[in-house]
Formats: sequence, structure tokens, C-alpha cells
Amino acid sequence: MNYLNNFIIIDDDKLNNKLCRTILEKTYPDSKIIDFTDPVKGLQYISDTFSDPQSEEFAVLLLDIMMPVMNAWDFLERFDHLLETVKTRVKIYILSSSIDSLDMKKAQDNKYVEYYLIKPLTKESIKLIVHVLNKKMSA
Repeated sequence: MNYLNNFIIIDDDKLNNKLCRTILEKTYPDSKIIDFTDPVKGLQYISDTFSDPQSEEFAVLLLDIMMPVMNAWDFLERFDHLLETVKTRVKIYILSSSIDSLDMKKAQDNKYVEYYLIKPLTKESIKLIVHVLNKKMSA
């Protein structure tokens, strides 16, 4: 299992998505990066892409909290209804500008959230995420 190859960004802020994409491309130039400003479309992509039990694809999802139509908490509630194969292949990281302790606690309490990151994404934080995930999955 290798999380170096796939990154998904779901954030309604196009500028943040571009910044994340740039950092990811510089850090992991051979990775596949897809971003969505519409969380509904992002969730559908995840469901379609990671539901095949024969697939060996894995991904890191960087998910913003405050988005119109569907916020991160609504997204996580819908994510809970996806196939187990999807839930084991997509590792979710909240990437938010919120420093609200209630948001952090809510993320920490969610079984699908690996960690809470505060914007902006940095090269160091993404390297640490991938390193920890790959180590955890190979153990």
C-alpha cells in the first residue's frame, strides 16, 4: 500500500486547491492529484474510484470544513455509508483555517479523520502524513 500516488483535495476555495496542488506536485511530482470545489462531486468520485474490491488504489483526502452545500461533517456522515473498501482506502485529513477547538475535537472524535491540519498545507506536513500512513500500513 502506498499513499504517495493519490491525493484528493475537497475545498470550495479554488485558490487553496491550487496552493495544495502546487505543494503536492513539488513534494511528490509523480503523484495523481485531483481537486473538487464541490464536495458532492468529490464524494461521488471517491465512491466510484475506490469501491472496486480488485483495485489497489489508495488516497489521502484533504477535506475543508466550511463549504456551502455540504460541510465536512455532512461529508463524513455520507462517507460513513460508503462501502468498507472505500473507507479503508481513503485516509481523511481535515485541512481547515478554523482554529476552533470544537472543530478540532469533532474531527478528533470522528473515526474517519486521521488528523486535523491548519491551513496552509506545507511540504513538511504532507511528507509527515505520507510517511506515517505508509509506515502504519506496512506494519
